[in-house]
Amino acid sequence: MAKTTSVPKPQGRSRIGNGKDLLPGVNGRSATMRRYREIYAQLVRDMGGDPSEAKSIIAKRSATLAIWCEDVEATMANGGDLDIGEFTTATNALRRLLTDIGLERKARDITPTLEQYLRQNHGEAA
Repeated sequence: MAKTTSVPKPQGRSRIGNGKDLLPGVNGRSATMRRYREIYAQLVRDMGGDPSEAKSIIAKRSATLAIWCEDVEATMANGGDLDIGEFTTATNALRRLLTDIGLERKARDITPTLEQYLRQNHGEAA
């Protein structure tokens, strides 16, 4: 007999699983976290707005690497050192992750369900 897995009820899910947090135990008001949310939200929009869990995980890792690269670039622009090997490795990893979720922006599917269509065009009786 095959095992089936069920999706936990919202009250049984973690704060990350139910969408209240993106990362565990992180102050969401820090500049880094605000930037992380910006990048992650844009990646989700670019994927059409409803990514699979796997794509969401890849988008989170992409946001992390993007922030790391931005910090390294800012350090370099301010006269600091840049480890070109470390930077190249990170940017190549970022490129591969972004390729996995798709580099092209996808339109969000706004096609109404049959129920929504009937409600809009034939009133509540449908």
